[in-house]
Amino acid sequence: MLSLIDHLVFATPDLEAGVTHIEDLLGVKATPGGRHPRFGTHNALVSLGRDTYLEIVGPDPLRDTDQLPEIFELSTVDRPKLVTWAARSDDLGLVAARARSAGIDLGDVSAGSRKRPDGILLEWQLTDPYRDRMEGIIPFFIDWGTTSHPASSLPPSCRLMELTLSHSEPSRAEEALEAVTDMSIPVTRSKSPHIQATIATPNGSITLT
Repeated sequence: MLSLIDHLVFATPDLEAGVTHIEDLLGVKATPGGRHPRFGTHNALVSLGRDTYLEIVGPDPLRDTDQLPEIFELSTVDRPKLVTWAARSDDLGLVAARARSAGIDLGDVSAGSRKRPDGILLEWQLTDPYRDRMEGIIPFFIDWGTTSHPASSLPPSCRLMELTLSHSEPSRAEEALEAVTDMSIPVTRSKSPHIQATIATPNGSITLT
């Protein structure tokens, strides 16, 4: 499963506060990412391996509207938390079609981009991140194409050891995950959807939720 994970999404009402929370917890200072004008968000990143990272994302104070972004629960989240994850694929059309045949709507494939603080433009394709996807348990999918993976430019710091998914209907979630990933991924039972990451950090093994 770890080879499938592109990045984890850690939503926060305020990016600076989220970065401080992660630094205190993991012992690592996040690298500034950039703005996403399409979504009204901005982010910072922490390496979780050679091609995996943690995305800390919050509302962009320079967005065009006073409304909070709807993406990644940012209109309702009241504390920093893991809300979903992104899986890697180099054929998003196939993934979306396979999901549709199993009754799962990943939405349309569209383009995204952001500029790093050093001016380098990152571009990607992704399935619709606004889709519910069983409250974030099912990933959205991303393809970086010819863009260098963001983790490749991050200082090595942490390593993702395990991702645990929980849902009130674990069997249904497992079936959905197998349909979209073509992998058997276990889901534990919980009253509400829950994502938990075990990360090797300078502060030791840390559980992030």
